[in-house]
Amino acid sequence: MPDHASGRRIAVAELRAFGARILEAGGFAPSGAQQTADLLVWADARGVESHGVLRIPRYLEMVRQGLVNGRAEPRFVSGLGAISVLEGDNAPGAVGMNMAMARAIELAGTFGIGWCSARNVSHAGAVGYFAEAAARAGRIGIAMTASKPLMSYFGAKAEGVSTNPIAVAAPNAKGRRPILLDMSTSAAALGKIMAARNAGVPIPVGWGVDANGADTTDPKVVQFLLPMAGAKGSGLSLMIEVLASVLVGNPLIERALAGDPKGAFNGIAIAVNVEAFGDTAAFRNGIAELGAAIKALPRADGVEEILLPGERGYARAAQAEVNGIALSAATARSLVALAQGFRLPIPEPLR
Repeated sequence: MPDHASGRRIAVAELRAFGARILEAGGFAPSGAQQTADLLVWADARGVESHGVLRIPRYLEMVRQGLVNGRAEPRFVSGLGAISVLEGDNAPGAVGMNMAMARAIELAGTFGIGWCSARNVSHAGAVGYFAEAAARAGRIGIAMTASKPLMSYFGAKAEGVSTNPIAVAAPNAKGRRPILLDMSTSAAALGKIMAARNAGVPIPVGWGVDANGADTTDPKVVQFLLPMAGAKGSGLSLMIEVLASVLVGNPLIERALAGDPKGAFNGIAIAVNVEAFGDTAAFRNGIAELGAAIKALPRADGVEEILLPGERGYARAAQAEVNGIALSAATARSLVALAQGFRLPIPEPLR
């Protein structure tokens, strides 16, 4: 686990504002900086440090390398009925995917379902953030992203597919949080390898392999990741590439395997209007009853509570609102160094 040094716990709102200031100083437009910081802190608050503010240094490096256009103005370029396509112009992932999900929610109000593909965006972090946005609007939300090869294809001794994540969120009964599944197609997300590398701690066997294709517990020598559930994980990732990339004429895997160094990301935002299927209240109550039935199952030895998808994250987020977010020492140092370079004020907890 990352080394969360004492004295480095910072309020959610303060971390969000600090992250936005750094991103804006590093080349993000003000709105894009705010949206990106909100996405990253959303993950940190839920205990998913791998997709949190530790990403900020890399995001700014991508701006310098021309891989992220911090001031991009994404635009909708095509569509038919319930389908829309957004050209991102390498916009920050939060900006592109927020626009895509907002369009999907809008389309679902007219057609019962909305599908918006976001082409040429950048890393979009924890995609559960976007699926949850649909659930908050009373829709079922689905979000996926695709990127360059990072993970082996089952049976191959090389990178062949990405870790393409998928998230599904369903609105719950009034007063209850959505059920939210957010998962990667790899055994572990790349961000978790990054977090372990920063903290100087080993990783479990089965997360990644070294240059020789051998299992390793050293995050510093991981060359590529391993798929979850073997062929199932790599097959699911391949089909997300079909839906997110090939379908919009922006294939990523094929180009990369052919030697094209251009890197990009694509995404899909889908919103389903529950009203199209019947009684919305009955559906929401059904979700609550389903969750209650699962939680009432006999617990295995050593299990204190059966948790629904997203439940642990929501509990941690609620605690973070009260107690703040504990940053690892390495993440705190990197953010402070960036802020000092930009001559930005340092929040008191990080001084």
